[in-house]
Amino acid sequence: MDDEHLFVVAYDISDCKRWRRVYQFLLGYGEWLQLSVFQCRVDRKRLVQLEAGLRERINAREDHVLLLDLGPADRVHLRVRSLGKSFAPVRREPVIV
Repeated sequence: MDDEHLFVVAYDISDCKRWRRVYQFLLGYGEWLQLSVFQCRVDRKRLVQLEAGLRERINAREDHVLLLDLGPADRVHLRVRSLGKSFAPVRREPVIV
């Protein structure tokens, strides 16, 4: 997994304060799609950081986070049916820090 992969991150957080911390954290990694669902485009290093950051913010006994690997971000062939708002996978764009 040298290239970036596209992940769907879905979470069920039982505490509002922890939910907010996870939401704010994920804003730095991807695009918010729906309540408790993000799409993230990450390489191997960022994936490790993402998982570690999520582990720090959740209660493993009460919360649940799923990271669904959709494959290489530039070559993923999505078969998504979107009703209502349109859906588009996260594109790689320059980030100005």
